[in-house]
Amino acid sequence: MRRQRLIPWIFYLNLTLIAALLGYKVYLNFFEQNFAANHAVQVEEIEALLDNKTRYRFAVLGNINNSVGIFERKIVPLLNDGDYDFVVSAGNAVSSGGEDKYRALFGTLSRLDMPYLLTFGPHEESRIGGFRFYDHFGPYHFSFAAGNTRFTFLDSTGTTGYGWQQRWLDELLASSHAANHFVFSAYPLYPVDYSGLLRLDDDYLFPDSLRRAFTRLMEDAGVDAVFSSELALFDRQTHNGTDYVVTGGAGGLVLNRGRSRYHFVAVEVDGERVTIEEKPLDIGQHPFWRTVEGLWFFIYSLFYVGYLNFILLVAVFVTVAIWLYRRFFTEPDYYPDFDIDPDADDGTPLRTAMFTNNYLPFIGGVPISIERLKRGLDALGHPVMVVAPRYGSQPATGEDEVLRLRSLLPLGKHQEFRLANIFSPRMLSRVRAFAPTLIHVHHPFWIGRAGQLLGRLLGVPVIYTYHTRLEHYAHYVPLPGPLFRNFISHALVKRFANGCDAVIVPTSSVEEYLRIIGVKKPIFVQPTGIEYERFAQVDPEAVTALRERHGLDGKRVLVSISRLSQEKNVDFLLDGLRLLHDDGEHDAHLLLVGKGHDRHRLEARIDALELTEHVTLAGSVPPAEIPLYCHAAELFVFASRSETQGMVVLEAMAAGLPVVVIRSSGIEDIVSQGSNGYKTAPDPQAWSRAVAELLGDADKRRRMGRQAANFAAAHRIEHFARSVLRAYRYALAVKRKRDRRHRSTGSSR
Repeated sequence: MRRQRLIPWIFYLNLTLIAALLGYKVYLNFFEQNFAANHAVQVEEIEALLDNKTRYRFAVLGNINNSVGIFERKIVPLLNDGDYDFVVSAGNAVSSGGEDKYRALFGTLSRLDMPYLLTFGPHEESRIGGFRFYDHFGPYHFSFAAGNTRFTFLDSTGTTGYGWQQRWLDELLASSHAANHFVFSAYPLYPVDYSGLLRLDDDYLFPDSLRRAFTRLMEDAGVDAVFSSELALFDRQTHNGTDYVVTGGAGGLVLNRGRSRYHFVAVEVDGERVTIEEKPLDIGQHPFWRTVEGLWFFIYSLFYVGYLNFILLVAVFVTVAIWLYRRFFTEPDYYPDFDIDPDADDGTPLRTAMFTNNYLPFIGGVPISIERLKRGLDALGHPVMVVAPRYGSQPATGEDEVLRLRSLLPLGKHQEFRLANIFSPRMLSRVRAFAPTLIHVHHPFWIGRAGQLLGRLLGVPVIYTYHTRLEHYAHYVPLPGPLFRNFISHALVKRFANGCDAVIVPTSSVEEYLRIIGVKKPIFVQPTGIEYERFAQVDPEAVTALRERHGLDGKRVLVSISRLSQEKNVDFLLDGLRLLHDDGEHDAHLLLVGKGHDRHRLEARIDALELTEHVTLAGSVPPAEIPLYCHAAELFVFASRSETQGMVVLEAMAAGLPVVVIRSSGIEDIVSQGSNGYKTAPDPQAWSRAVAELLGDADKRRRMGRQAANFAAAHRIEHFARSVLRAYRYALAVKRKRDRRHRSTGSSR
């Protein structure tokens, strides 16, 4: 209860934050002061202050670094109360050259009760900050005379060419008649002993090749002092009558011990007499408040870098607000709607448009499943239209209610699939003309996605059958395997399934997987139907002829039916067969039905394992002959772990074969351990022991074969089609109820 009372406050606090952000942005754009060429204003004030004045006092600071806790709150009040005429930053007044940092600095300096000037340093120049410095303050190097003193500012970053500055400084010093002369350069001109201080590099000096030329000019001209800021310490050296002062403790990081401490420099001028004095400060800042200060500058920066960051920030808060509202203010209903009767049938034929990325003549589990469902629905009086790719020179017409889309390009490393033209206007017109009652999609992308969008356009329910474990097909996708396998595949299925009205899965284990990844829509467990009678009853003479054709007489035949590709794990079967022969008890022969791009590689592996006489690669077989191959064997073996339902396993069971398979999500629900077959770990030793046990026990093999046939009998196409119709009717009933509720809500308004 306490948590529930707190949640509304969190929601309203979030709304308050959104309003505050919007209000603050309005304030910054319409009320905060803009500034340009600020140095011109400051120089005029300093000139006015020093006019006819031979005695004055100013402060020099280095490494302000946008400090609020130290500089703004502690040093600025000291300066305001210290009888200083003006303040000069010797460099690094900002933590970086971003627009936000310059604006924050301007706000801080506005708290001074006196004029100020900035030296152009490496921090001012960073992040393309030089453009902003020039706009907001003025040139990188400049000089002016005020009273009896000349003040000169160098660009020690190299943004302005050093050769030009050297020529400019030479002429300036030669023509100057000022009694005193002060120079400001962010980088020091003489090496400083900073042993014991934290620095990541030694690049703190004015360029070595130029330092001597610049110092000679200044010392020959009798410059009183040169002020720099790059190091976080105070250092004073005198060379040929010129003082070189480093001051770097006005707010940036210091060690607060020894020479590295917070400080500034006071300069007092009395005629030609100059006094320079360090002002050490017994102040510090707690790490917590420094962290808070850094966080504030991060938030502050979001408003100045541009509108994009501001919009993103507000969007994040709006998203959080929507999530909070849906999560805590919308009452969830975790139970099915028991007012929906999926068994209600008013006798109206349901017209179904099916969308698939592959279909016959492409041989695979999905095309066969779709073709059987189409046949079953047609037999029950429910018309079906299939939207699928066109293969090769296959005509676009000529098939009853099959719309073939022109292939744009082959998809996959070995071109097994076709990328169809889903942008064809003909697809939309044909589907509209068919007037589907609902749309059934069989893949979560491309043609399947087109079907989902058409369902929304036409206002009909969309049902999705999850056929394929996409994560096992990462080798077909031009993306990093782990990225697709561990994230994209699951996110794609989840998003797509939740965008449909209902989901059909072949097994309970697949339903569990969808729930785990976050699918919320109704799920119907319905294995794909099989042509039971075609597999249960075959011509014995045709079986004998097939065995003779493949030279199988007298051999203990194991049959497997699968595409010859990586995800089908055929190598495992070969390893297991090698172990069977090494054991020497049974002369087992593997009859492998199917084609695929891995055939040549598998042939080489068969040869390497010395199994050439014990494996027959039958290749592609007409569907009508598949039952004969099952009856030609004693066992059905299967090693794929990428199935959502092993349809070929059920068909082999219908032929009366016990099966030996690897445990996986698509197999777990149809193979009963020790009843109609064996499920083993993905271990060739365990698999070969299970095969050997059945080959060596004829009674057990026959008993398990009968139980396999009985199990398969419950999966006839007729039962399959009726069960799918039940899912269709459920989705239609839910949509009608939702539409009535929306109409009722609309009329009440």
